[in-house]
Amino acid sequence: MKNISLLGSTGSIGRQTIEVAAANPDKMKICVLAAHTSDELLEQQILSCQPDLAVLSDKEAAARLRKRYHGRTEILAGEEGLLAAATYEGADTVLASMVGYAGLRPTMAAIKCGKNIALANKETLVAAGSLVMEAVAEHKVSLTPVDSEHSAIFQSLRGGRENEVKRLIITASGGPFRGKKRSELAEVTLAQCLHHPNWSMGKKITVDSSTLANKGLEVIEAHWLFDMPYEKIDVVVHPQSIVHSLVEFCDGSVIAQLGEPDMRLPIQYALSWPERYSYSFEQLDLVKAGTLTFEAPDTEAFSSLKLAVECGKEGGTLPCAFNAANEEAVYAFLADKIKYLDIPYITAKVTELHHNVLRPAIEDIEAADAAARLAARDIIASL
Repeated sequence: MKNISLLGSTGSIGRQTIEVAAANPDKMKICVLAAHTSDELLEQQILSCQPDLAVLSDKEAAARLRKRYHGRTEILAGEEGLLAAATYEGADTVLASMVGYAGLRPTMAAIKCGKNIALANKETLVAAGSLVMEAVAEHKVSLTPVDSEHSAIFQSLRGGRENEVKRLIITASGGPFRGKKRSELAEVTLAQCLHHPNWSMGKKITVDSSTLANKGLEVIEAHWLFDMPYEKIDVVVHPQSIVHSLVEFCDGSVIAQLGEPDMRLPIQYALSWPERYSYSFEQLDLVKAGTLTFEAPDTEAFSSLKLAVECGKEGGTLPCAFNAANEEAVYAFLADKIKYLDIPYITAKVTELHHNVLRPAIEDIEAADAAARLAARDIIASL
């Protein structure tokens, strides 16, 4: 029985994790739930999962919940509550699915307490990959990827030895604007962005998918997860989202992992590893899937992918600055404060101005994040 602390329980990954746990009641139990502001949904999840502890990082939301709920689950609030959720003694595994940079501190705290990590928060590795992986090694915990692409690579790597790997190939759906030129993206609307052709995800990651910034973040994540140089990580657009990623070996063999575009499968594998549990959800039907196609990404129209990889190659605090600027820009776009093409413009300006610290401590990461956000907000205010 795996006892799970679920950080980000009311988001898309969190909700699907609860479905996976419910489908495997003899193998996993969610003993901690943590969310940000969604007190009503968290209350429903408490009634369903019966956890020992539930946390809302927003103190006002936690106060609302405490007024309504009087059951056995302890309710905590704020950053202190979030850290308590990440380090809860009764949990052996933390599924980290908080959105953005906010997931870094709880994930690091969990690692230092000896918790195994199922990571759905790629920004944690983008911002502080060297520090996170050093902590994983020092505290001898496992870190399994939840992202479908990294899960696919994680599984495909079992087909050969480490020194036999030639390259990693990360697939991208291309998002809702695949095939469009940059000039055609000037008047893109939020509604169009959020209409992803294959995946049902949260708003922030859906916008990132449309700009291909998300794929850039995934390249950086793959670099840290698999200790792979950037020169050996490629991106290919695969509109059907059936092949989730591939590994090419030195003899020319290419091993891929295929499945429906459904996050429940990689969530379950991240939690079941090194075992495989029976899968209770929709299975892949290759005949129904039909033709599978592949094409090169257009990094002129979708410049965020190229910029993210360049920042990753530079290393230091620059990937953290890219992530912070992108987060601020995406949230400004979601709030209708900027236009779609302002997102890559803002990230480019912020990273251009950033003072890079090549061997950062956690204090340098925190300072870089804060400075990049401030710079992004200044640019947003000027547009």
